Amino acid sequence: MKKSAIGLAALAATALMAGAATAQQGPIKIGLIMPYSGQFADAATQMDNAIKLFVKQNGDTVAGRKVEFIRKDTGGIAPDVAKRLAQELVVRDGVDILAGFVLTPNALAAGDVSDQAKKFMVVMNAATSIITTKSPYMVRTSLTTPQLNQALGEWAVKKDGQKKVYTMVSDFGPGLDAEGAFVLGFKEAGGEVVGQVKMPVANPDFSAFVQRAKDLNPESIYIWVPGGAQPGALGKALAERGIDARKTKVMGQLEVSDDGALKVMGDAALGIITAGHYDHTHKSAMNDAFVKAYNADYGRNPDYFSIGGWDGMQLIYDSLKKTGGKTDAQALVDAAKGSKWESPRGPISIDPETRDIVQTVYIRRVEKVDGKVQNVEFDKVENVKDPVKERMKKK
Repeated sequence: MKKSAIGLAALAATALMAGAATAQQGPIKIGLIMPYSGQFADAATQMDNAIKLFVKQNGDTVAGRKVEFIRKDTGGIAPDVAKRLAQELVVRDGVDILAGFVLTPNALAAGDVSDQAKKFMVVMNAATSIITTKSPYMVRTSLTTPQLNQALGEWAVKKDGQKKVYTMVSDFGPGLDAEGAFVLGFKEAGGEVVGQVKMPVANPDFSAFVQRAKDLNPESIYIWVPGGAQPGALGKALAERGIDARKTKVMGQLEVSDDGALKVMGDAALGIITAGHYDHTHKSAMNDAFVKAYNADYGRNPDYFSIGGWDGMQLIYDSLKKTGGKTDAQALVDAAKGSKWESPRGPISIDPETRDIVQTVYIRRVEKVDGKVQNVEFDKVENVKDPVKERMKKK
């Protein structure tokens, strides 16, 4: 078996020295592990922009100690790289906290280091339910895929009166997880799935899949494709095949109608319904201030990556204040459990049992507002926990 670049013994020794480093009251070092280059670089940029804005507004000192960041680039989906970088941050750079993590495989790999080295770790985006089980010192401030999609499935039947749905999802882990959660919620609420199709992840031609859905003439369609170029391409294929989201209900996770997708689809997006935990159009005084400040510094709107970074920093600062600046992992994770605060997205908290986020899931419809196509929240499901962990509790 190939040995890790930095062994477990070094990690354990580093953990033992953490108390002495804290006693010296040096800077608090936070290691950010993200894909600063490659196809996911914009997601990392959005998250890191929010981290920088938080520090700008709240200061770079907390509990009497200066906060410093060390940024490491995974270049994309690279769990081996993420694990090596986490080890280097702990042993060579002496970081106190690991944070960032746009992508699930990278978060899972770094979770091993958090566990072995006893380092507090804050996941600011990666959304697979299992992630927080990898280390008892890990907390998440973003979302879980089942949290959004099961809530949407239940809402579609109970609140919107839908009875039958056809699902179209990308044929890989995240798409299958999202579909599974949606279908579970839809069926448990009394709905029926009349058909399902799995689409290739790489460069799919959506025309044939959309035509198959149209031939069935379903009451509603649930779709899940990865963020980036695909939501817009699928939306255009729906319009070209004559599927009007204002007549046949089209539903999906928030990426389906993010700003990039809406720019591509234009009016073809009107009527699409999505479940999400954050959009820059959310109406609140706190969010209005957040969006204004973000635009002032970066010339663009914040997104769901941004809000994970912002709230990740809020949790880190709040936890450090509770510990009086102490950075040992157990003290920080104990301080984080049960934390509650008002975010630009609305009220959120950390489940003390699962260390995962509890939040409102917003149901949005794409509409025209002052001539601009955008998401408009029109319903919500409050205090949603990760349903996968809730089921595990009952077993």
